[in-house]
Amino acid sequence: MRTDEHRKILQQLWESEELAMAIISFKCPNCGGELIFDPATQKYKCEYCNSLFTQEELDAMKPMQGEEPEAAAQERAVQAAAGAAAGEKAETGQTVGERESEPEGEAVYYSCPSCGAEIVTDTTTAATFCYYCHNPVVLGKRLEGSYLPNKIIPFEIGREDAEKKFLDFVSKKKYVPKAFFNKKQIESMTGVYFPYWVYDVELEGKMQGDARSVRMWTTGNTQYTETKYYAVEREGNVSLRNLTENALKKANVKLTSGVMPYAYDKMKDFHMGYLSGFLAERRDIEQNAVQGKMQHTMRESAEKLMRDTISGYNSVSVKNTFFAPKKEIWSYVLLPVWTITYKGRDGKVYYYSMNGQNGNICGDLPVDRPRLALTSLLIALGILVFGLLGGYFLW
Repeated sequence: MRTDEHRKILQQLWESEELAMAIISFKCPNCGGELIFDPATQKYKCEYCNSLFTQEELDAMKPMQGEEPEAAAQERAVQAAAGAAAGEKAETGQTVGERESEPEGEAVYYSCPSCGAEIVTDTTTAATFCYYCHNPVVLGKRLEGSYLPNKIIPFEIGREDAEKKFLDFVSKKKYVPKAFFNKKQIESMTGVYFPYWVYDVELEGKMQGDARSVRMWTTGNTQYTETKYYAVEREGNVSLRNLTENALKKANVKLTSGVMPYAYDKMKDFHMGYLSGFLAERRDIEQNAVQGKMQHTMRESAEKLMRDTISGYNSVSVKNTFFAPKKEIWSYVLLPVWTITYKGRDGKVYYYSMNGQNGNICGDLPVDRPRLALTSLLIALGILVFGLLGGYFLW
């Protein structure tokens, strides 16, 4: 049974989310401690009393004026923000889009809701930690209006499992520096939600080409070759799902794309709570900037699928293709990645990433060059000694 005290705590929580939308700190209804999203249970966990809550339970406890549905409340908040922006435009001459775009590279300051300390972020950070009390902080205003993600794939691999997978991976590499295994290095592992554009499309297409069929046989001492040429054509519908493109300028694309793919069937509707306990980035690459690249990928993929339906020939040469989208869906999605950075003795910074859903790994690991050189020298000496001893006995 939910007590009035529980509801009072939640009232403070949800009011800060819907009205202030600046800093959101998720509180436990039982003790008031910080709630973080727990990948192992896929629930919200209190770090103090160990209580667990599902998203549905938190939504059910959310106090609503007149039992207004959550989606309607969000829409009302967005409309209110748009109305306020329209009023500001009359005074400043700025549009909503202009006002939402913060200057790149500038630091932004917030106050921690738990200890009051100053939090400094860049313009794309949407979730972080207080450096003083270490409580998770979600910067809700960064993810409202047009920047509100459509979907999210929550972390399924927690820190403990990520550390184990990381150690298992590097322990198989013989010449990784020992410093890469130390506790401080492992503790630098960070869970980050990166922004992506995900594109689904239904196409109608047509393909024309030439095919060649060759048959060879031998009669007596004579070899015969028969070559036939065909005009081939394919026409039909093609469905492509989950074409994905990075939406953050500062992202290391090699690492973020290297941990693909994700199981997109596990995407969930976005809730701010999924960010609690992790870092998160807001997109700064818009749909129109990736549309050309995405459509190029779409056409290549559709052509390959249609080409693969042509079989029974020795060779096929495609002459003409035509594809027209019938239905397109663009989604702004946050995907989970564990990251590690390591500065080697040579001053080079090494980056490592892990898919936060399935554990796929990508990265260039450092090499202990003195150890590698010593091993190479010992091997060379061993070969030399073996050669001398072998020559001595043969002589």
